Amino acid sequence: MNHQLSIEKRNLVLLSMAKLVEQERNQIILTNQADLMAYDGSDLAMEERLKVDDKKIDEMILSLNQLAAQDDPVGVERFHFVHDNGIKVINKTAAFGTILIIYESRPDVTIEAGGIAFKSGNKILLKGGKEALRSNLKIVSLWHEALQENKVSKDWVEYLNFNRAETQAFLEKPTQKVDLIVPRGGEKLIEFVKAHATCPVIVSGRGNNFVYVHKEADTDMALKVIRNAKTSKISACNALDKVLIDVRLPNFEGFVALLIEDLVEANVEVIVDKTLDTFKNTSLLNDENIWYEEFLDYKIVIGTIDSEDHAIEKINKYCGGHSASIITRNDVVAQEFMENVDAAAVYQNASTRFTDGGQLGLGGELAISTDKLHQRGPIGLQHLVTNKWYIYGEGQIR
Repeated sequence: MNHQLSIEKRNLVLLSMAKLVEQERNQIILTNQADLMAYDGSDLAMEERLKVDDKKIDEMILSLNQLAAQDDPVGVERFHFVHDNGIKVINKTAAFGTILIIYESRPDVTIEAGGIAFKSGNKILLKGGKEALRSNLKIVSLWHEALQENKVSKDWVEYLNFNRAETQAFLEKPTQKVDLIVPRGGEKLIEFVKAHATCPVIVSGRGNNFVYVHKEADTDMALKVIRNAKTSKISACNALDKVLIDVRLPNFEGFVALLIEDLVEANVEVIVDKTLDTFKNTSLLNDENIWYEEFLDYKIVIGTIDSEDHAIEKINKYCGGHSASIITRNDVVAQEFMENVDAAAVYQNASTRFTDGGQLGLGGELAISTDKLHQRGPIGLQHLVTNKWYIYGEGQIR
């Protein structure tokens, strides 16, 4: 039985872990190189996520130190009521208990998601992909060292080295109590977990994000935002996949030509709908279902739209509920767009690449939820809690 750890203990473990990651920096990178060597390289985004370099180690250490500095999300009073009969009622945040994180190819999740779950008072079960096994086992051994240094049971962080069949069996009949499952990865992984899990699942990670270039857009800004959202990190779920351009945009033709040139120069394959089939260096989309697709690749679809309402309608039909941005100088139109687009994060005049716990001020995230329960968008430390009612009486009966 893991009794709740004091916040001091939890913070000490996180700080020990940060020190150990720094000490073992080279060893982690070497271990990761063995994973990279063994990976067949068939998926560019997967490979980018698998790789651990000095910059990623710096981010891991920063994330652990930031977590240790944050307030305790557990035991925060949310509601207070004194009954006529004198009973005191308090509602406070509480840890879930045990959180299972299932993820692909990203050893940094073993630190970041693990750290967020642990800081919020939960036992963590980590189930990484086989392609990152060596890196993950190395990092979990450091978690165990950090726990033991602080006289805390190693059970708080457990790695499930399961194949697909064993994972399915565990989801259907867990051999220990699991209170929440967070799958981080592609749609296949999420579908698999949802089909077999017997406890709540937070769905995370599917993008298919849109930018709508409104007729009153600053076109230089639109070019800059689209290029950043598409090319700065193709493997991220907040990367851009679709662009809708308003046909009422002054110098429409000139802008489209510039945009295509800009993207092609950045090695992006540009697919266009039939309204844009005269532009060179593009291929024509031959299946409307491509509007539903998340690419995680140097690939983009550009189409035209004739009104704000149609843009909202099209985005709500096809997007993954993750992020959408409007480029416009008209704040009234922007507000209307942002209120009516059904996505976790909506933007005016900025790149979708900011949908991220660190960038949005949460200090990192466990996942980015496209579900509406119980939290939408980046799930930070303060969201990784449930709640509990505390009632204090002196013998009152009803």
